[in-house]
Amino acid sequence: MSQREMQIVELADMTSGQEADVFVLMTAKEQLTTRDGKPYFRVSFRDARREVSFPIWGDSPLAVDCRDAWVPGTHYKIRGTYRETDYGPQLDIRRIREVTEADADDGFSPTMCMAHSRFDPEAMLAELLELVQSHVEDPGLRSLVQWILSENHEALLTMPAARRNHHAYVGGLLEHTLSVTKTCVYLAEKYEEHYPDMHPPLDKSMTVAGAVLHDIGKLRELEQNAAAAEYTAAGHMVGHMLLGRDMVREAAAKLEDKGDVSVDAETLLRLEHLVLSHQRLPEWGSPKPPMTPEAMIVHYADDLDAKLHMMVSILEEDSGSGMVTSTKNVLRQQVFKGFS
Repeated sequence: MSQREMQIVELADMTSGQEADVFVLMTAKEQLTTRDGKPYFRVSFRDARREVSFPIWGDSPLAVDCRDAWVPGTHYKIRGTYRETDYGPQLDIRRIREVTEADADDGFSPTMCMAHSRFDPEAMLAELLELVQSHVEDPGLRSLVQWILSENHEALLTMPAARRNHHAYVGGLLEHTLSVTKTCVYLAEKYEEHYPDMHPPLDKSMTVAGAVLHDIGKLRELEQNAAAAEYTAAGHMVGHMLLGRDMVREAAAKLEDKGDVSVDAETLLRLEHLVLSHQRLPEWGSPKPPMTPEAMIVHYADDLDAKLHMMVSILEEDSGSGMVTSTKNVLRQQVFKGFS
């Protein structure tokens, strides 16, 4: 096959002995020496679902280019043969070059080598908008939430929920937000019915609006690069809760300037409080604890969704024997795996 005719596949779909063209991200390059002192490099490449690490020996035809031209964090198009070996999966490289704009015609995307949500982002956003339409009955609040989601449509489709720990993959912020919002719809309706004489009454519109927007500041706190999400300067120095409050205020001001439905001062204050308090504790970044029933519901729905995702990931990633996992995980505790 010629260069153009070679099949382009995903690295994760290759079988041992298969030769193909793949788009990959170089994640590591480490210079080492053999036992007899000869230099070599150990390199790593990945796509969204598989990573391979292997040596480039000093006498390899690729050694000079590896040393001088290969840069971790760069996407490459590789022609190679995938092999399963006793030392793990490896890739015998025949040709390698950096990706170009023209590779988009063959399916390359800057996010294709990052882990993705298993759910379709467009479908998640459509479902989130439907929940807003159905459950945020206050017209001003509904317009505010819809406007923020519309203005940030493209970023919402790809942003992770965090750099690590939970939902730290493309579409993770949407997956987490949708899950939290569904939980808040249920809890708001449950407690609205359970406490009919609460004064002031529990505000389902506020609860759902707060669930949708509680992490919206992460769109300014984080930015994506080829390998992962990193903190912006504002993310380091301000944080997503204050940045989210800013986004809510800015949106309210813009809608008022346009003459659209406005949000009254108390409603806006309550929504700002919900965004600022959703992590509850000062050591987690919240300047105030939840001071309304709506804020309390959003906090615990958010915390549950993040913690349960962490526990599921611990169970998936633990490879040890026995009925419990190691404590070397984000929760710093053992998780029960069962008797078999």
